[in-house]
Amino acid sequence: MSRTHPKSTQPSAEPASHRRHKPHKRKLTWLWVSLAALLVALVGILLLGSKITPSVEITPAQAYAKFKQGAFFLDVRSQDEWDQFHIAGSTLIPLDQLQNRLSELPRDKDIVVVCLSGHRSQSGVTFLQQAGFKQISCLSGGLQAWIAAGYPIQGNAP
Repeated sequence: MSRTHPKSTQPSAEPASHRRHKPHKRKLTWLWVSLAALLVALVGILLLGSKITPSVEITPAQAYAKFKQGAFFLDVRSQDEWDQFHIAGSTLIPLDQLQNRLSELPRDKDIVVVCLSGHRSQSGVTFLQQAGFKQISCLSGGLQAWIAAGYPIQGNAP
């Protein structure tokens, strides 16, 4: 003997077309909620990241103005690179030695970090910020941009 279930005799309050779309609407709602959460997380990461390492790149003209005002110029290239040419009065502390030589840096002066193209100097700025230095910038484009702008160096530029 087979059992059959009697069909409900009460009509549903919702039309059949609405009952069919409920799971679809739920999926869309979860999709939008997930996307919104992802967006909030991404914005938060970007905001926190920008507070940790704000952009402190300066143009060669801005760097030269700081040079004339007596800012401390920190060259983070290698000894061989520095021996070829450098900004007069700059101090050489190669990037891989910076952690052990922080005591050689002034905390009461502007520090302009330089390298050949600007990449190592950005790493130097980030490290110095994490070490608590506040008045730090790096030369955008590095010594290549400094030389191209016609500012003075000691030694023979390539």
